[in-house]
Formats: sequence, structure tokens, C-alpha cells
Amino acid sequence: MSLDLSTPVLVVDDYQTMVRILRNLLKQIGFNDVDDASDGQAALEKLRAKKYGLVISDWNMAPMTGYELLQQVRADAELSALPFIMVTAEAKTENVVAAKKAGVNNYIVKPFNAETLRSKISAVFSA
Repeated sequence: MSLDLSTPVLVVDDYQTMVRILRNLLKQIGFNDVDDASDGQAALEKLRAKKYGLVISDWNMAPMTGYELLQQVRADAELSALPFIMVTAEAKTENVVAAKKAGVNNYIVKPFNAETLRSKISAVFSA
């Protein structure tokens, strides 16, 4: 699967400033079709309504965390193959291991820049 910059991307974060930062970084990389959701539940609704090519989700959200969203996506036959990148401020090994076991494609620890985001996305699409 190669990186297609026209791929619709869903950014999931309950912190609007982070959504804005991610949107700007994605735009710098060349993505123009970027939607956002403020929590896992809202993200699931959007994922079922539109075909996305990538999800970039924060770990810490309420009422549904990014980890719970990842589990829901992987359990859904329609969405299970969707590339999923987890973003978190915590570099806890147990979180990384849990996310990997749940099927995350890549993991980014905040803070990060456009180049880091680009390399993480590229790694997902070249795997």
C-alpha cells in the first residue's frame, strides 16, 4: 500500500489545539482531506459514514479513549484493515505494548514535527 496524499485522514483528539496542530502538519506533508472527531465515539460514527485511509488518534480521551477506539476499529470487519497511528504524551512501555497488541500500525510520542509525522505515516504505508 503506497502513500496517497489524497487519502482522507481522520484526526481524533479531544484537545482542539492538538487537532489544529495535526491538521497543519498534515497539510505541510500534503494531505488536504482531513476531518476530525473529539472522541472515540464521534470517530466511530465518522468512520462508518465515510471511507478514510488513515486514523491518527490521541490515546487519552473521554468517554472513549484512543485505545478503546483502536480495539473497536480492529473488531469491525469493515474497518479492521484501516491504518491507525496512536499519538500520546506518555512514552510508557506498557502503553506501546498494549497498542501494538491491539493492532496499532504506528505510535508517535508528543511533541513531534512534520518530518516525524511524515516518516511514521510513510512507515505505515510501506509496511
